[in-house]
Amino acid sequence: MREEFNTQLKTAMKAGDKRRVDTLRMVNAALKDKDIEARGQGKTVSDDDILALLQKLIKSRQESAEIYEKAGRTDLSTQEREEIAIIQSFLPKALSPAEAEAAIAAAIAETGASSVKDMGKVIGALKSKYAGRMDFGAASAAVKAKLSG
Repeated sequence: MREEFNTQLKTAMKAGDKRRVDTLRMVNAALKDKDIEARGQGKTVSDDDILALLQKLIKSRQESAEIYEKAGRTDLSTQEREEIAIIQSFLPKALSPAEAEAAIAAAIAETGASSVKDMGKVIGALKSKYAGRMDFGAASAAVKAKLSG
């Protein structure tokens, strides 16, 4: 994935796409921070870690865009939304709601979860299989609903 970021960055620089260049530089900077943090712990950054980082960047951009919209700053909101689109282009295709529902049901069956106390096991199983492809906030709510009902 790192090579893909750098390749895309070079392409964007040659094309003069300022927004894409800035966004990819921001992603590379966040990735370097993650590398330094992992190195301090004696670990390496995996592709799953990179996917989680991208999702975190998208979430922060979405929150910023909403704040800008409430403040009437549509120019800044538009900029955040463009950055979200660029970052999302590196994520694998997200699961549809029906696929997510099936994945949750399969994870519950696979882990043998029977109550809300087993929610952590189910979410852990989902994260290991669907990192970068599922909104785990929504998945947590769905798992909780299934296990408590």
